[in-house]
Amino acid sequence: MLDRKVLRGNFEEVAAKLATRGVKVESLEKYIELDKERRDLIVETEEAKQVRNQVTEKISVMKRNKENADQQIAEMKEIGSKIKELDAKLSELEDALEAIEFTLPNLPYKDVPVGEDENDNVEIHKWGEVTQFDFEALNHWEIAENLGILDFERGAKVAGSRFVYYKGLGARLERAVYNFMLDTHTSKNGYLELITPYMVNQKAMFGTGQFPKFKEDVFELQDDRGFVLIPTAEVPLTNFYADEILDSAQLPIKFTAMSPSFRSEAGSAGRDTRGLIRMHQFHKVELVNFAHPDHSYEALNEMVESAEGILKALEIPFRTITLCTGDMGFSAAKTFDIEAWIPAQNTYREISSCSNCEAFQARRAKIRFRNDEGKTEYVHTLNGSGLAVGRTVVAILENYQQADGSVKIPDALVPYMGGVTEITKANAMG
Repeated sequence: MLDRKVLRGNFEEVAAKLATRGVKVESLEKYIELDKERRDLIVETEEAKQVRNQVTEKISVMKRNKENADQQIAEMKEIGSKIKELDAKLSELEDALEAIEFTLPNLPYKDVPVGEDENDNVEIHKWGEVTQFDFEALNHWEIAENLGILDFERGAKVAGSRFVYYKGLGARLERAVYNFMLDTHTSKNGYLELITPYMVNQKAMFGTGQFPKFKEDVFELQDDRGFVLIPTAEVPLTNFYADEILDSAQLPIKFTAMSPSFRSEAGSAGRDTRGLIRMHQFHKVELVNFAHPDHSYEALNEMVESAEGILKALEIPFRTITLCTGDMGFSAAKTFDIEAWIPAQNTYREISSCSNCEAFQARRAKIRFRNDEGKTEYVHTLNGSGLAVGRTVVAILENYQQADGSVKIPDALVPYMGGVTEITKANAMG
């Protein structure tokens, strides 16, 4: 959520920045109009309450002096009715303001490239040589189905499209991948591992920016408790400190968690209909950092390096790009995407997205810290995938496929696979 003082005091600058994110100036002008009306009404309400207090005190004095206070009592009732009307109007204005405010995305950081969509993203660097084969490369689902380690047909039978069963060494590979990621982030990169709730309330979804604008993207439980299946562990991790004040000495605080993620994939009809790229349920290792505002962009670079380090250890070629203003997520001020090379598609596909949300989420979730002067400030929150597990399995199956249909296991994962160095038809079921 944006700072109202910034919206009010730097209108032209804010409007220009938000225009690069698709926000119409008319919406902001309406917001400023409502905000002025609200502030004027607050002044009027406070004045009325002050008069009421004065009249109440006068009535009290008159009663002590056994004087007739009927006129003053009638006056107080009239003022009370007026205050009630003003409060109701104030509530309506607040609702109207929030209806705009809650849908405004974060302001882009000063060096974020301006653009409309993914075509305007800027490549920062590449790592590794793209994988070449002297045979025709198969898609990951063909490799996996030939080996029998993924079963999309039965996944669809019991749950519907975009669900899958992992089997045998396929299941072990998935487990090996996320255990390797967690071990690396906790032992090497300084993150504390948490196991989070996999359902959260709507307040938590608001805190990280998914609600109210993106409700169609999640799965909500149909009961009166308002539970939502998490779309990412970012939600429970970031909300860990909701409504709390930290000490500056505690910062930075770095959390990691592996969790299932549940996405409705609304609007993705016809996209990535086969394979593991776009599922309703998938595992992801999430990274979250609560950083001091003075050091949050250093923390963002560090987070990107941590995510890239997983791909380097697995020896999977990748590239890192900066997202343009039109392609960033709602809560982000700046985002780097890391894309792994997918041979059968002859392209790079997103496997991690690392963002600095600055104070945007902290303002919504009320996560603050006490600075060295003893004053409270909002922390800066960062989040990133470290990495998307299913997509990492995709990258392994495609980049490590062999001519006979088997798949070599990256050296870093062999200990996590119990010494298995390749998946073949003969050993696929363990």
